[in-house]
Amino acid sequence: MENANLNVLFKEKRQLLNHFASQFTSDYDEKEDLIQETLIRALKSVHSFINDPKLMTWLYVIMKNIYINQYRRERRKHMIYEDCIHTDHFDTTSFNSNEYKMIHDDIQKALNSIPVENAEIFRLHLDGYKYHEIAETFNLPEGTVKSRIHLTRKVLQQKLKMYQSS
Repeated sequence: MENANLNVLFKEKRQLLNHFASQFTSDYDEKEDLIQETLIRALKSVHSFINDPKLMTWLYVIMKNIYINQYRRERRKHMIYEDCIHTDHFDTTSFNSNEYKMIHDDIQKALNSIPVENAEIFRLHLDGYKYHEIAETFNLPEGTVKSRIHLTRKVLQQKLKMYQSS
């Protein structure tokens, strides 16, 4: 389908997509981001749904999945942040600022010692992205992404073993 026809189709469906997005968030910018991400992901397979009466159902499912994945990513980031600042898990009194800097430098050295692409894949994984999302981003098979994350974790554990509790 030609770009002009897609633009017309998406403009026609935008109001309904805005209604769908309103079910997930009331923030204008978040709704716009959700609509745009939905349309971007829909472009990959829109040709197979273009004349299908279930087009809007399909777009709704895409939007819902995007929202759920974003929610999970944010929740995971928040949980990691909470774990870092709660002293139940980490005794901050035993470290001074120089020790924090040393630990940070060691982590940075360990990350810099692995290939850049593997480090980026690992960071996306820590941010809560799903394996298939990372695979799409890097145009790699999902199995390759899983093995790179596993190998990166092992390398980082080995390089940072001095900080592991016994």
